[in-house]
Parts: sequence; structure tokens; C-alpha cells
Amino acid sequence: MGYHQAATLTEALDLAGQGARLLAGGTDLYPGAGARLAGPVVDIAGLAELRGISAGDGLRIGACTTWSEIASAALPPACAALQEAALQVGGRQIQNAGTIGGNLCNASPAADGVPPLLALEAQVELAGPGGTRRLPLADFLLGPRRVDLRLGEVLVALHLPQSALAGRSRFEKLGARAYLVISIAMVAVRLEVLEGQVTAARVAVGACGPVARRLPLVEGALLGPVAGAVGRVDAARVAAGLSPIADVRASAEYRAQAAAELIRRAVGRLA
Repeated sequence: MGYHQAATLTEALDLAGQGARLLAGGTDLYPGAGARLAGPVVDIAGLAELRGISAGDGLRIGACTTWSEIASAALPPACAALQEAALQVGGRQIQNAGTIGGNLCNASPAADGVPPLLALEAQVELAGPGGTRRLPLADFLLGPRRVDLRLGEVLVALHLPQSALAGRSRFEKLGARAYLVISIAMVAVRLEVLEGQVTAARVAVGACGPVARRLPLVEGALLGPVAGAVGRVDAARVAAGLSPIADVRASAEYRAQAAAELIRRAVGRLA
């Protein structure tokens, strides 16, 4: 088999168990293939159970849902950061083809979708030979290009719990230019506010280390009066939670300062 279009999820799981590579939008797979895409490859983009957004006890986002579909969906204000990120994943052609599941399985440290999903306390749903399992997104992402995906398993959906759909969120991204760029730093912030008080905060930062991560110390500091919340974002707390890396795009010190400033901007937009 060189290329095969799966008709059912069961068929896709069987082929994945035989070592076939999974193809959804192809926006990561094709560029990484070089001159020739080596098989076997199984196309899962057409599987209905892997597409679309549905409501139940929270939200379920199929792994093959495209960024354009996410950006245009009627989602609660808590998902605004995810929709803002969706509009910054490459250009329009990439957004029309690229999928949220592919973005996660590619496991780039600068994957735009990860910080908003961490702020939404997302869980991944994996199907495989032993049945299905769920785990927090933070546990699924093991490192650069590394995920907790076992032989024969397929990422089928993201789940956002109902409790995480409260409040509002914002996404901020810094790169060498405004669009079509790998981030130097990116942040997602979700705040719940009641009677002028920040009652809950979720802050996640990406592109500053091997994996995106939440910053509990920064989240705790944001609790309290909305007035003055921006001033409670301390660069030292941000740096302590990140252990930022240095590379060709920026130094560790610059990344820490940039992440702190992006968090302040996101909080300012929300406050």
C-alpha cells in the first residue's frame, strides 16, 4: 500500500497498527517529506467522526477539524484565544487545510493551538487497539516532536470541559513579522471575573521552551481586583515558570521579557 483513503475509523486504526503514516491536512507531513512522500500513508481527513465541533458536557472538537472551521464557529468567549490563534496559523490556504489534531501531533514547541488549549484545560481522546483513553493535553505533549501516541493509536478529538468554558480569553503572538512566521513567544490568557474581581485565571505560554506550559504562579498573582491586574504580571514569575530557551530567533532573556509583556497585553485586553 502506498496511499489509502480510510473509509472508517476502524480501518484507519488497523492500518496505523501496521505502521502506516496518518495524513489529515498534510500541511506538516508534506513539507517534511522532502522530494518524495514515503508510504504507506492512510488519509483520515474524510472520517466524519474526526470532524466538527459539538456540544455536550463541554465541547468536543474533532481532530480533523480545520483552523478555518474553528475560526468561524460560534464558540463561547472563553474560546476567543483559540479562534484568534486559528487565524494566525500560516496563511488562509494553510488554515483551510491544516487540522487541530495535526498541529498537536506534530508537537512543535511553537504550535499556535497549544497555549489556548492549555488555557481551556483541554483533554485529548485517543483511539487504539486497546480501546479509547483520555489524558490532559499537557501530559500528551512530551517534548519537541514527541507525543504520548502509542503504536496503532489515532488522536480522534479534543475535549474542553464545561467548567473551562467560563470567562473570556485572548491570544497574543510575537514574531519577526506580523504573519506567516514561527513565534518567538506566544501566550493565551483566560480570566473569569465577578463583580470586579478576577476569580480564576489561566495563563499558558508557548515557543519559549520544549513544550508550551501553564504558569501557576502568574495565574495566582492575577487573582484579585481587575483594576491593577496588568501590574501584577511580574517578569520574574514568568521567567521562573518558563526556563526559556535561546535559539536563532531570540535569547532566553528576551523570550522571558517578551512573554511577560504579551501576558500584560492579553490581560489588558481582557480587563
